[in-house]
Amino acid sequence: MDRHIPFDRLHNFRDLGGYRTADGRHRLRPGRLYRADSLGKLTPDTPDWDRFLSLGIRTVIDLRHPWEAEGRGRIPAHPSFTYHNLSIEHRPYDQAAQTPDVDPGPYLAERYLEVAEDGTKEIRQALELIAEAQDPLVFHCASGKDRTGQLAALVLALLDVPESTITEDFTLTERATPSLLADWRARNEGRSPTWPAFARAPESVMRLYLNALNTRYGSTEGYVSGALGMDTKALTATLRANLLESSG
Repeated sequence: MDRHIPFDRLHNFRDLGGYRTADGRHRLRPGRLYRADSLGKLTPDTPDWDRFLSLGIRTVIDLRHPWEAEGRGRIPAHPSFTYHNLSIEHRPYDQAAQTPDVDPGPYLAERYLEVAEDGTKEIRQALELIAEAQDPLVFHCASGKDRTGQLAALVLALLDVPESTITEDFTLTERATPSLLADWRARNEGRSPTWPAFARAPESVMRLYLNALNTRYGSTEGYVSGALGMDTKALTATLRANLLESSG
């Protein structure tokens, strides 16, 4: 199954629908929850814009820093959806400038753990929006890999999707890597990043991050209750009622 929805300017727009729970009895409803790279690349009155609007999305969550949204553009306003800028990353870092000896697994897993601990307020708000949404919702960052991948992993874990599936979903960004690299080069006078792992999504990143989260908090539920201060039982019940369907 190809989860990538084709756009001209977007490279990593994916439907999370169809993922099954660990017991195999339920799956995430298709067309309800999307993840993406920057929606600031959308322009009204284009085929991309029409395709986006046709998905019926009613809530857009932008996980980037406000300065990213201001400098590189945010999704154009439209009466059909609400826009929320929730910057979950509080310590910016430059992936493109890393040296070739930096192992992406440990390096990015450590950055993700920082985000999980720094961005508790914004992550909590994002989870509340996702849980309460009765219509299609999309969340995105710049490349649709790191911040977006973290939130996707958290939601999928709360829906009881197996960790192996969560890790596999993370690695699907690899299909968009060439296009994401081309965009970076276009913004940087044709230069290439010094880090060979830029825009890559090896499974070791998500595997190490989930292991670190489980080691520190005991489980995803432990993180949600301990770090986010949320009622995990109520949250998971709402998420599962709104997003899951029988796998038939």
